Amino acid sequence: MFVDPVVAPPTPPARIISLVPSITALLHALGLNSTTVGITKFCTAPAHWHQHKTRIGGTKNVDLQKIVGLQPDLIIANKEENIKEQVLTLASDFPVLLTDVNNLNDALQMITTVGIQTHSLPKALSIVASIETNFSKAILPTEMPIPAAYLIWKDPYMSVGGDTFIHAMMETAGFRNVFSDQMRYPTVTIQNIKASQCKVLLLSSEPYPFKEKHLHFFRTQLPEVNAILVNGEMFSWYGSKLIEAAGYFETLMASISNH
Repeated sequence: MFVDPVVAPPTPPARIISLVPSITALLHALGLNSTTVGITKFCTAPAHWHQHKTRIGGTKNVDLQKIVGLQPDLIIANKEENIKEQVLTLASDFPVLLTDVNNLNDALQMITTVGIQTHSLPKALSIVASIETNFSKAILPTEMPIPAAYLIWKDPYMSVGGDTFIHAMMETAGFRNVFSDQMRYPTVTIQNIKASQCKVLLLSSEPYPFKEKHLHFFRTQLPEVNAILVNGEMFSWYGSKLIEAAGYFETLMASISNH
């Protein structure tokens, strides 16, 4: 069954499985160490969970038999990151909280919802308050956003469209996504980037780990564009990691302005 996000279960779930890396980090921040029993192989934070918790496959190919063996009383999934058919299969046997996060407000609501479902609402609200405070204090450009392209993949190059969480975080930071008229994660070329007239090219650390050698390539191909490496978690993780995002964006935008 799918869980009603605003109705708390009568007793706290004793066996939780997370199918989303950023939500796994949130569960850790909520202090749910003993009750989180299963995570994906991509849930690398915190490191000791990655080493010691049962890994139930990837976000796109969960191991249903392992999940059945863990007998969870709450599975937390995400509409974008997980496969619909697999989530439906799981929901036929176990309670599933299906999250759908498209912007910062959605993320804050999701954190609150997870707090409700795991009986850790005070900690969840404290995390939400910290995120809101940090963003309210951050000095970010809003009047004249910087035209930017964000790459998440290589061979082929893939960017982000206007219906993604990364797009929303780009806008929050002070960028204007030059591919906002596209949907999801469009394939783009060097020529597309050049034609977009972006001023900044953001090369993400995930899911493809862009490195210094890629900076050199893009600076050669696009000499008019300021290519920089960015921490992808700050743009795409929508849990407790957002506590760090505002300060990261502030430092990033200041360095670009001084470039």
